[in-house]
Amino acid sequence: MESEKRYDDHSIVTQGKLNQARLLQNQYTLSILNEGLRVGLLNNEDVYGTQRQLMSILEKLIRRYTQGESSSVTSETADSILSSVLYAVDAYLLHFSDPEKAIDVLKNGNVKNGYDQGIDLIRHCFEETKQLYKEIYNHKLDVAVEAYNLTIDESIPVFLKKYGIIFDAHNTMASIDYPLAIDDLSIQGVYYLRQYLTHLKMETQFCLLYNKDDIQSVLVNYGRICGFDYRIELFNIFELVLNNAIFSVLSGGHPSQIKVTSNQFKQLEDLFERLDDQQVQPIILKAVEQLQHHFNLNDPQMTDYLNQCGMNLVNRVKNVVEHNRLETVVIVERELKSKPIVTAFKAADRMSDTHFRLIIEKVMNSEKIADKVDVIRTNFHSLHDYIDMLNTDCLMNDEYEALFKTFGDVELAILIKMVFYEELRNDSADLSSLYGKEKEHENEWQAHFIEFIQSIDMNRKGAIEKYVSDIDYEEISFY
Repeated sequence: MESEKRYDDHSIVTQGKLNQARLLQNQYTLSILNEGLRVGLLNNEDVYGTQRQLMSILEKLIRRYTQGESSSVTSETADSILSSVLYAVDAYLLHFSDPEKAIDVLKNGNVKNGYDQGIDLIRHCFEETKQLYKEIYNHKLDVAVEAYNLTIDESIPVFLKKYGIIFDAHNTMASIDYPLAIDDLSIQGVYYLRQYLTHLKMETQFCLLYNKDDIQSVLVNYGRICGFDYRIELFNIFELVLNNAIFSVLSGGHPSQIKVTSNQFKQLEDLFERLDDQQVQPIILKAVEQLQHHFNLNDPQMTDYLNQCGMNLVNRVKNVVEHNRLETVVIVERELKSKPIVTAFKAADRMSDTHFRLIIEKVMNSEKIADKVDVIRTNFHSLHDYIDMLNTDCLMNDEYEALFKTFGDVELAILIKMVFYEELRNDSADLSSLYGKEKEHENEWQAHFIEFIQSIDMNRKGAIEKYVSDIDYEEISFY
């Protein structure tokens, strides 16, 4: 009878058909249990047996977690450890190309073996991830993009240091702010970081094919087009470089060139005006192919990545051409200013924390407004220190006005660009209309600053607002 029962079960298995769209990568074991049960590849006893084995693994790990002192932990901790267990089993089951082989593992009661092998796979992935990170760190782009640098210098090392294969395998223990051109956020833990670094490595390798100064020029002009400080915004460098390289090729430029002149932009406008939607895709993908040929990019993973990004650009170009906004996608080279701005804020004069605290005490202990202002003007020079000082609320009421009166037009323009940063992004609104608007200020000094700007005469206000328009964010040195 037992042999007949097994035969009957097997006959059910051969009749079932898994719907792979129902299998979730970040919950693979649970989704394959549900899908296997739904189509008859698994029965209730198979599912219960899998659950019993998972609970047995969890019980042993809880004892290990408490170093043998207890068999119980908080429900939150138990859920986290169970998620880590499932992550390891997922890793093992996912390495089968055919999900029905994963079904066989669960049906044959090999969950404990699958967990152990999953842990080995995670360890191997972790070692690969560390090696990827070393390669990326050693070939970092020389760019002043904060999110890019912080992700590589701080966030990823935090993950590598804190990642726990046994108890926290499912956790992505890092605040990774820098966005990729293509990213799968459904993946978790070290498998996510390996994917992230694999993509980041390809993006970095591609960017390194281009001149460093040309990349810097593209970043600066991107900030000018968008009306923001590119150094602190979240965007993908590779995407800008690739897109401009494609536009360079399409406008008759060399594949190694990413600068696009105003004349080339006019050619691009003419080109896309002549094309219908169906013709946009082939010419952009052809340009991607030319880049691959020129740089001898034959790695299948790299070529696939470039092609996917090319398709993303196809969709964007179709959209912007329809709305006559091609200039928002093509980063056109702008003329350099003949004269840089001259400001009293000096980039290299930031003081130490100890010195800063001593000067703030001196300001607060000064009884006369003139003395407070004199201490500030004598000791503070960098914009970063000035902002830190203002944020300490060491001044009160009329003291703010007295300080702001000592600033020149350029310094006041810089503060306006900071206070109204969000309002000025992609917005050509009249500055005068912003001053009177209701605005929730993060710090008290900003409200006093706006009051001061409103109080000055129209001629000077106009001169200051011209500087606001002329000054680019990359000219403002915070450090």
